[in-house]
Amino acid sequence: MNTYRIAVISGDGIGPEIVTQAWKVLEAAQKKFGFVLERTDVLLGGASIDAHGEPLTKEALETARSCDAVLMGSIGGDAATSPWYKLPAHLRPEAGLLAIRKGLGLFANLRPAWLYEELREACPLRGDIRCAGFDMLIMRELTGGLYFGERYTRIENGLRTAVDTLVYNENEIRRIAVKAFEVARKRRGEVVSVDKANVLDSSRLWRAVVEEVSADFPDIRLSHMLVDNCAMQLVRDPSRFDVILTENMFGDILSDEASMITGSIGMLPSASLNETRFGLYEPSHGSAPDIAGQDIANPLATILSAAMMLRYSLDQDKAAEAVEHAVRQVLRDGYRTEDIWSDGTEKVGTARMGDLVAERV
Repeated sequence: MNTYRIAVISGDGIGPEIVTQAWKVLEAAQKKFGFVLERTDVLLGGASIDAHGEPLTKEALETARSCDAVLMGSIGGDAATSPWYKLPAHLRPEAGLLAIRKGLGLFANLRPAWLYEELREACPLRGDIRCAGFDMLIMRELTGGLYFGERYTRIENGLRTAVDTLVYNENEIRRIAVKAFEVARKRRGEVVSVDKANVLDSSRLWRAVVEEVSADFPDIRLSHMLVDNCAMQLVRDPSRFDVILTENMFGDILSDEASMITGSIGMLPSASLNETRFGLYEPSHGSAPDIAGQDIANPLATILSAAMMLRYSLDQDKAAEAVEHAVRQVLRDGYRTEDIWSDGTEKVGTARMGDLVAERV
């Protein structure tokens, strides 16, 4: 029987509530599919500041590193009222999130976006586009590019001048491309690599390296698309996409666009992977401190993040499919948390939603 160690970061705000429900579902999955999950709790963000005076301790990072995967809730609080945001920037909750991503070498960000038939009316796109549905995954390079290049602001020729540097080397591109092709093998076998190769040298290198990697994956269909065209196609015909592979800034923008057309960010999971099978799994939404402790938060994004953990880090594909099917079945049965409720459906709380999904695994 396979045993896996999981670092669990409950986090702040609604984090503890939604993680509790995700773990409940994981317990149902391990019982059904015959593996064991050993849980180790780790503090990060505001919870760590309160306990240790810093958002991520060295001990917490080492504990996470020693595990097979990390399951996380949400980090941070209300920037206007929380005392955490009166601290220097390097001691605020989000600094801990950046530190753990760097410390664990998490360079590949996976953001799936799909449209559930039961939630199609929440999608802002035209009716015929909604009816076609979509199921895509955006693979975003997370540790390079414009966000991490050299930057400065200074006076040049009497004018304030700001410079941000976009840098990628071929190894950074190759490793994210390999991840994209590997993930495509677990999906429909198609990769669209998105760049700006008609303008940028970094994109021309990106395209060349992705082509080289493609030669090692003859079973995967590769095409290229300029980022401005991709942004247009996401709202014109999102059903055409399977895996979108792109660099850091383009991925940041496109993944937010993709999340909007699903109709509810409360349904969207995410994963960040390193060069091994190790990953950190978290919902795409924030900590929502205004509704914390009220049993109204939607746990489905965290539950679906747990399903991604089963698939990508633990290689438990059947368990992952069972969790995803259970979520779909709960929606078909008409149950909704407050954020996705509509007339004719039954409103349930956070804990009840977790119970309903676990029962259907």
